[in-house]
Amino acid sequence: MSPPVAPPGWSRWLVPPAALSVHLSIGQAYAWSVFKPPLESALGLSGTQSALPFQLAIVMLGLSAAFGGTLVERNGPRWAMTVALVCFSSGFLISALGAATEQYWLIVLGYGFVGGIGLGIGYISPVSTLIKWFPDRPGMATGIAIMGFGGGALIASPWSAQMLESFGADHSGIALAFLVHGLSYAVFMLLGVLLVRVPRTERPVDSGPGVLTGPQVSARSAVRTPQFWCLWVVLCMNVTAGIGILEKAAPMITDFFADTSTPVSATAAAGFVALLSAANMAGRIGWSSTSDLIGRKNIYRVYLGVGAVLYALIALFGDSSKPLFILCALVILSFYGGGFATVPAYLKDLFGTYQVGAIHGRLLTAWSTAGVLGPLIVNWIADRQEEAGKHGASLYGLSFGIMIGLLVVGFVANELVRPVDARHHVPAPREAADVARQQPESA
Repeated sequence: MSPPVAPPGWSRWLVPPAALSVHLSIGQAYAWSVFKPPLESALGLSGTQSALPFQLAIVMLGLSAAFGGTLVERNGPRWAMTVALVCFSSGFLISALGAATEQYWLIVLGYGFVGGIGLGIGYISPVSTLIKWFPDRPGMATGIAIMGFGGGALIASPWSAQMLESFGADHSGIALAFLVHGLSYAVFMLLGVLLVRVPRTERPVDSGPGVLTGPQVSARSAVRTPQFWCLWVVLCMNVTAGIGILEKAAPMITDFFADTSTPVSATAAAGFVALLSAANMAGRIGWSSTSDLIGRKNIYRVYLGVGAVLYALIALFGDSSKPLFILCALVILSFYGGGFATVPAYLKDLFGTYQVGAIHGRLLTAWSTAGVLGPLIVNWIADRQEEAGKHGASLYGLSFGIMIGLLVVGFVANELVRPVDARHHVPAPREAADVARQQPESA
């Protein structure tokens, strides 16, 4: 499936909606918590077991993005969006079968493994194309698309809850909800498949970087540079800090104010989760656009440095002021979303546009690591503290301290980022020919 080239007069502003149709769909992953209580009740699962499909999906997101990034660059955005559509929708259909037959392993296989592959390929599918359409504002362009992934839960959460209320929260109702999700998202993602185009100046598939301007680095060379691994650490630390709050948001705010005169109800906790999703979405477009003005390194200084301060404020004073707790959590989640949306432009600044999609895919293994690390830190420590007889905000003091330390590590890694050495650049065709002429002939 060759990349569709835009006809003369094609507006580049039609490409972000194509990307959004995919990202808003796969952003459903952030609404998985809606299915956790019904699954636990219907299938007799523990909280750890019900989280497994989400955790596996995030792991597969990073792995499929890493291993599929080069294929996405080679085959183009339409191919990638089609693969994402098939895998993501099939994941829901397999999960529907698993819920209907009460075979939880099928839900893990469908939503976690198959659907997770769709997440990874779908997530990176429009990135390099958007950067090439918007070379003047790469942060804004990728922010628009990746904003959809953060905001997908705003649509999916109430929609899923309404379906479970209508169909029932037993295994058959869950199966029907999964079935509707799979079919509906297939139709919505198809809009992106049909609409996406590459610019007419796009280099031919499998061609070299000679037609591109500025330093260009291949994906293979990029992973051998210290800049790549510094950014890997930066992304991993930022995501770990954000997802630690996001995954346990509702019980966390309930615990923090359980012993106060103004406890948080289940309805209010759900509203808090929706606010976090909105902050996650807003940060993706707001902070990434800001990075076009102040630079990528500076914006990550904000994400990591200010994020550490906000975590400290929650740990020290969060249980004494509900507005302070909510405000700090919202800003942290905006940094979490902003970090995702800014990193493709950061990669473009360092490595060029030649194989930026493939490089981005490899970098997303940091997300796979953080998707396990963040929830594990917060949940495991909270469980141990509860076993020790602690309750309320004291359940999270140690884990928040660890998050502050991780953000400091990320801050240092960001400071170590420097321009990529010229030896890693891919030579233009003329330069390559000159080099070849200077080499002695082999015997």
